[in-house]
Amino acid sequence: MAANKGSEQQITPRAVDYARWYQDVVSQAGLAETSDVRGCMVIRPYGFALWENIQRVMDGMFKETGVENAYFPLFIPMSYLSREAEHVEGFAKECAVVTHHRLKAVDGKLAPDPESLLEEPLVVRPTSETIINATFAKWVQSHRDLPLLINQWCNVVRWEMRTRLFLRTTEFLWQEGHTAHATPDEAQERALLMLRVYRRFVEEWMAIPVITGVKTASERFAGAVNTYTMEAMMQDKRALQAGTSHNLGDNFARAFGTQYQSEGGKLTYVHQTSWGVSTRLIGALVMAHGDDRGLVLPPNLAPVQAVILPLFRKEQEAAAVREKAQEFRQRLAARGTAAKVDDRDTLSAGARFFWWEKRGVPLRIEIGPRDLKENQFVLVRRDTGEKSFHPQAALEETVARALEEMQRGLFDRARAFRDANTVRVETWSDFADAFRDENSAFVMARWCGDPMVEAQIKEETKATIRCVPFDNPRDDGPCVKSGRPASERVLFSKAY
Repeated sequence: MAANKGSEQQITPRAVDYARWYQDVVSQAGLAETSDVRGCMVIRPYGFALWENIQRVMDGMFKETGVENAYFPLFIPMSYLSREAEHVEGFAKECAVVTHHRLKAVDGKLAPDPESLLEEPLVVRPTSETIINATFAKWVQSHRDLPLLINQWCNVVRWEMRTRLFLRTTEFLWQEGHTAHATPDEAQERALLMLRVYRRFVEEWMAIPVITGVKTASERFAGAVNTYTMEAMMQDKRALQAGTSHNLGDNFARAFGTQYQSEGGKLTYVHQTSWGVSTRLIGALVMAHGDDRGLVLPPNLAPVQAVILPLFRKEQEAAAVREKAQEFRQRLAARGTAAKVDDRDTLSAGARFFWWEKRGVPLRIEIGPRDLKENQFVLVRRDTGEKSFHPQAALEETVARALEEMQRGLFDRARAFRDANTVRVETWSDFADAFRDENSAFVMARWCGDPMVEAQIKEETKATIRCVPFDNPRDDGPCVKSGRPASERVLFSKAY
């Protein structure tokens, strides 16, 4: 059998070069590749199937809370961004701007037609608070129009200088939820509710433990009253912000005149939230669970949960083995398991093992002539590499149990890794040691609340305050940097 040359590419070990390992896994697992457009990516079918699974599950969770999907324009009038001063300042350096609506040929080359200059430049959507608020101002007239619970699945553009597939690209896919409420309490409740939805998804479906809390003022979303976040530890001990939910107060409502008439006839500004996660979650899956052999996918989100490999050496054995493999696939599909038969004769058995191993498929099922005689099959788990033999009659139960055990095991392993690399420090010396050179960790340390001290810590160590955790007991003592009184510990880490 002829082997595909690409099937034998090696993946750089994590301990040698973690950044290169990540790039190798994303590429060789067939998730994405760089495009000809600087800073943008092509999401390949396998990577997009993973995004579709994320989208399908999360969309259902949103709708359980009353949220409806809509779509808003990609282009935003520049004047809209200017209405909320803090917001425009936060995004100004990342905005792509459309200034002309037509090209013309000049000396055989295309160039913007000077006569097509737009009266007002249009910003390519970096986020949609402004354009959605302009719409909400039309939709909301009475208290009967509230609450307004809207989500959209779309792309956004933020002009990044340094990019990395899935983690930070100029264009990426995401969802952004936007809600409007009659009272501050309702908006606050919704912001926290959506963070809980995110946490449930990331922990139960992605098998990644997170720490939830509130961002400091300097890390807060531009224009928000408060930003709530969930922070996950990757295998290089750095933090990844996996999702955020913002209480916007009435800042945008005042900027756009979004008011409702109360039951008493009084005009009142609405209180709003916004919340979002992106294709960055795929990068989180790679970095939280992958190993030196490639991707490791949690069964709940894997596009292929079990791959079935018919193995034979003699052509006269092929028909019976292939028939049994297809029977296995049908039996598993009937139980809701996403199974696939790989009987490609262009790859050797070893090359096919390697192919699916790099793609992180949770289970590999092998069936050959001897297994037919013994009425058994071989099961190999991607997370542990454990190989076991089982009776064919127990196929469905065996696979279901293995998938459940792997899902739980990945979460437990990630949580144990995070906990083992989370430290409490008292002194600046110990704090600096935790972040010396390329070192990182989750560090719980006291902070006095001064933004200047926060900025100084970031400048000296590249560590930032990821959040003030919700489950944060009072802990009086000196600030780790200033020595001034502090009443609680916050989570520091280097981050993506």
